[in-house]
Amino acid sequence: MGARGVNDLKIRYVIGFILAVCMIGLAFSPAIKHFVAIPTSMTVFEGSEELLMHNLEGIESKETSSAIAFKNQGHRTYLSGEEAGNSEVVMTVGKWPVKAIDVSVLPKIEVVPGGQSIGVKLNTEGVLVVGHHLIEKKGQQLSPGEDAGIKVGDMITKLDGVPIHSMNEVAELVQQAGKEEKDLKLEVRRNQKTFETTLTPEKATGDHLYRMGLYIRDSAAGVGTLTFYEPKSGKYGALGHVIADTDTHKAITVHDGEVMRSSVTSIEKGLNGEPGEKLARISQERDILGNIEKNSSFGIFGKLNKRDLKNDIADKPLPISSASEVKKGPAQMLTVVDGEKVEKFDIEIVNSITQATPATKGMVIKVTDKRLLEETGGIVQGMSGSPIIQNGKIIGAVTHVFVNDPTSGYACHIGWMLEEAGLHTGLVQAKAS
Repeated sequence: MGARGVNDLKIRYVIGFILAVCMIGLAFSPAIKHFVAIPTSMTVFEGSEELLMHNLEGIESKETSSAIAFKNQGHRTYLSGEEAGNSEVVMTVGKWPVKAIDVSVLPKIEVVPGGQSIGVKLNTEGVLVVGHHLIEKKGQQLSPGEDAGIKVGDMITKLDGVPIHSMNEVAELVQQAGKEEKDLKLEVRRNQKTFETTLTPEKATGDHLYRMGLYIRDSAAGVGTLTFYEPKSGKYGALGHVIADTDTHKAITVHDGEVMRSSVTSIEKGLNGEPGEKLARISQERDILGNIEKNSSFGIFGKLNKRDLKNDIADKPLPISSASEVKKGPAQMLTVVDGEKVEKFDIEIVNSITQATPATKGMVIKVTDKRLLEETGGIVQGMSGSPIIQNGKIIGAVTHVFVNDPTSGYACHIGWMLEEAGLHTGLVQAKAS
């Protein structure tokens, strides 16, 4: 190889080295990092075009001094809040398009935040089996229910074709079948599947009543927090998590129920390994606020009797946020720690996940309010459903506490709760598409 060939090879090496350094430099430049971080799809609500553009604009390379501009390739009205739909925002460098973002613009929805302490009474759809009872007869112990293949957690929905909703109805039909010495035909629901079986009521030695050999329950009660309500329809959401039976740990299928005004009497402070709890009592007037139509993984839902329920902090409708709008950092939680007074407490959004499917653990939160930490230790049972507000929008609700760290816990995104309440945000369809 001649001197000229050696020089050419050296030049190539130098050029290659310079290009490699430039590529590495570009990879670590703020502009490129921001560009890569921009998603290919986004979901926003009507009227959020300023937030959308704030999330996307301002990418400017100090090294090249070339600004990245934006233009709307779809319907400009979709980003001005006039109507909902789908659109496309295209990033350009000069006249060259470099990245397209599909934007789903959802209808604007506003709801009134809650924070009030509520008492909850659920009536089950059918009766829930919570245990087996042994009947002593002629020196033997037997359980007709267990012999019939009925398990703890099953829901008995019909006896001899008659729909049942209370233990009194069950007792009447069991006594009738026992006296007539006939089998009872049971319709049973287990894990969303229904089957039929037969059971022969038995009378224990020395007893005057016929029994099925089952422990059953037809209602449940507890305390929680109202999350929101929609003033026009009266639809509400509360708790942020499913109500499960204390014995079977299975979700309770609701026939009907009531939410009532309640007052916090004291707080059992949360400690590491021991979650605290709000202790509350139903108002003496037994002020019924509304009904219960649904019990899901995101809480309880129904309609309020009163469309002007106040918390004296944020009594006007607020817009809701999509998961992509939630930011790490300061936020506020509305809840009650004494009596019926709703108060605002400081928390921090530690992490937020943009979820493709509904899930209750969408955010990690941490209590930073000194007074709340002193009084409760952080998040306690009964705070579930407490609404979370950030930048003037309702972003979610408290759902769980970390057992080993009561200052922190999980929260769900508000959109999923609104969908469960029948206030369709379009989030499910947007994620599916």
